[in-house]
Amino acid sequence: MVFFETDAFDSSCLGDHSIGASGGVGTFAVQLAKYFGAEVTGVCSTTNLELVQSLGADKVIDYTKKDFTKSGETYDIIFDAVAKNSFPRCRSSLNQKGIYLSTVGSLPLFLQMLWTSKIGSKKAIFMMSLNRAEDLIFLKELIEAGRIKTVIDRTYPLSGTAEAHRYVEKGHAKGKVVITL
Repeated sequence: MVFFETDAFDSSCLGDHSIGASGGVGTFAVQLAKYFGAEVTGVCSTTNLELVQSLGADKVIDYTKKDFTKSGETYDIIFDAVAKNSFPRCRSSLNQKGIYLSTVGSLPLFLQMLWTSKIGSKKAIFMMSLNRAEDLIFLKELIEAGRIKTVIDRTYPLSGTAEAHRYVEKGHAKGKVVITL
């Protein structure tokens, strides 16, 4: 998870807490949140603490030792990049107008989205990539300028795609897994 804190809450910018901060999506979330000026707290396992700190996280929580939902800290945005938590579980860790973002859609999350859009100040949102050319160009420029870096855990030849898939399914990849052609 990546948690983002912003000086003045604005749901259009990132800033808070990221769950899955060392994974393929989380490594970019941490860096992009920092690029846009957020204070970032990343959640990952013990073996990934140093990686997430090197990506710019201001704080890192080791989920094998501490449950962030019981710490009493609150965040503007909780970005669950791996769907390991739920909006109801994270709700008490959100600031008054906080937002829980997930990249994984589910019926319970969609119901929470509908419910929170009608009542309450805390919101649940499902994020989906729109694959807009201008966004990809922006990311390319940030990478070329050295503002963000890609984290590649492993590479596999095309013939090893099934093995790569099995590795990713275990949920312990650090950054991206690449298939080479």
